[in-house]
Amino acid sequence: YGLSTMIGRFVNYLLVPLYTSLFSASEYGIVIALMSYTALVMVILTYGTETGFFRFSSENKENVFSTLMTSLSVTTLVFFGIMFCFINPIANFLVLAEHKEYLVLLTITIGLDAISSIPFALLRQEGKAIRFGVIKLINIGVNIAGNLFFLLVCPWLEKKGIYVPFYNPEGGIVYVFISYFIASITTLILLVPSFFKFKFYFSISLLKKILIYSLPIFIVSIAGMINIQGDKILISKVLDSTATGIYGANYKLAVIMTLFTQAFRYAFEPFFFNYAKNSDSKEVYKNVFLYFTCFGLLIFFGVMIWLDVLKHFLRSSEYYEGLKIIPWVLLANLFQGMYYSLSLWYKLTDKTKYGAYMAIVGCVITITMNILLLPKIGYMASAYSVFICFLTMCIMSIVLGKKHYKIKYDIGKIIFYFALALVLYFISVYIKFDNAWMTGFARTPLLLLFVLVFVLKEVKPLARKQ
Repeated sequence: YGLSTMIGRFVNYLLVPLYTSLFSASEYGIVIALMSYTALVMVILTYGTETGFFRFSSENKENVFSTLMTSLSVTTLVFFGIMFCFINPIANFLVLAEHKEYLVLLTITIGLDAISSIPFALLRQEGKAIRFGVIKLINIGVNIAGNLFFLLVCPWLEKKGIYVPFYNPEGGIVYVFISYFIASITTLILLVPSFFKFKFYFSISLLKKILIYSLPIFIVSIAGMINIQGDKILISKVLDSTATGIYGANYKLAVIMTLFTQAFRYAFEPFFFNYAKNSDSKEVYKNVFLYFTCFGLLIFFGVMIWLDVLKHFLRSSEYYEGLKIIPWVLLANLFQGMYYSLSLWYKLTDKTKYGAYMAIVGCVITITMNILLLPKIGYMASAYSVFICFLTMCIMSIVLGKKHYKIKYDIGKIIFYFALALVLYFISVYIKFDNAWMTGFARTPLLLLFVLVFVLKEVKPLARKQ
């Protein structure tokens, strides 16, 4: 299930060179900001119903599915009504008065995706992993094909004098949203059989029970999404779309760390639930946390020493001024992954309210730091805020976890490896040649030194024990 999501993230990363070569930072900033709003609105429109479906589907899957589909359909129609009735003030708020078509396309797309969420949950509940993955990958493929067709093929055909219906050479970034729209329609069509699988049923009492259960998860999801997307939204409001584009494009260079933490999360969550009954579970969790952190530091160090090469994924030098956010964003994503690893204590002890508390604290940090510092130091405020947000959540989880589900994490070792990685990184900064590839190769022995220390201190002793 996670594979299709991670492939989607990686493929979208591969679109960055296309976007940054065709769009100015100002234009790309509009895409970044609107996609951030989209992610936040999607959480609101699904209001925790997917988790609610998993929780209650064992009681009566048909009734739960039909009730939630009805509820989502109604709330989506209400969303459409609000958006289209207030399209002008919303467009003015987003500084898109001359491009309302972006909002129309995204509104319909978000609604389609919200309605699709429960059929996707049904496929997961029924164990239809292949069908789930295939539909997700088709969605990704259609989106990529649409981008390539409208942004590369159509301009090429126009230059050859071939008329392309429904294509406007002045369209620009609208075709990013059109591709997204077409992909969502395709997905919904593929999920149509699920809509007619069960007879219509709607129960207010059942819906109320599901919503009461889903409310804390909904709050955590909202706060979590603000922690991840709030920086781009606030940059677009406090600064401008150019700053948003530069920040967002450089943020995507940290995708390797994002993929690593995402893959870890998909694998670790079911593992720690299943392994909790074993006598050595806490020892295993301790080792997982240490190894995850060290591999994350390896990724951080690897990206930083090869950054002079990786930066060329951003095809325009206009974006290079934002490279200074990369170390902060990489470490922020690493701490986010560490927080996922630490979060097992409140999930295993059914104290999920603490997850909400920590997410809200992170949300307050993100919003406060951005509002106070963006006007003073620009988008670096967002890089600092996302770093401090997840670092704080990590520390809070360690402190609270000791009280409720004590695991003797190797904090001393983790601090040592952080210090080692940072010292080696600062040394690498002084190794620089005119050629980016030579610089990367010259710095690589420092990366290998980090690996060697880890192997000698952790891997060899472990092998001797076994």
